[in-house]
Amino acid sequence: MHVTVARPTLAAVTDSPSTSGPSTSGPSTSGPSTSGPSTIGVVDYLVLGDDPHLEANACTACGALFFDRRNACARCGRVGFERRALATTGVVRSFTIVERAAPGVPVPYVSSVVELDGGGVVKANLVDADADPAKIDLGMKVAMTTFTCGTDEEGTRAVAFGFRPA
Repeated sequence: MHVTVARPTLAAVTDSPSTSGPSTSGPSTSGPSTSGPSTIGVVDYLVLGDDPHLEANACTACGALFFDRRNACARCGRVGFERRALATTGVVRSFTIVERAAPGVPVPYVSSVVELDGGGVVKANLVDADADPAKIDLGMKVAMTTFTCGTDEEGTRAVAFGFRPA
């Protein structure tokens, strides 16, 4: 499948040091419906539908969270994992204004590290935010949102996630 990307999406992730269970409370932050047979998430840890959210693999021994598949926990070395829904809200812990990108990617945009309420840390773009460092604060509350980032020649929509000021 060939997808034409319409907006930049940074969805790299990091381990979370949190051992507490995440909260899934909060308002739905999705845009138009993103479920259906002609829609796919750009990453496998983005769960689409009526209440879009991220899911992580949680170590059953220590609670460490990972978005990628693991053979063993990087924190404690145990091998048991379970899927855990993560909160759709959090706070900005770090950000940068991206001024240079690949051809066709609009700049500037804001790349950030978001600490999710209840545990988990994810790297994602801030959307609906001015790319002015004076208007973005560390600790700023944000909420997850989804958007179509491309459509292939068969009409399948690729859906990405980002965070917007809450």
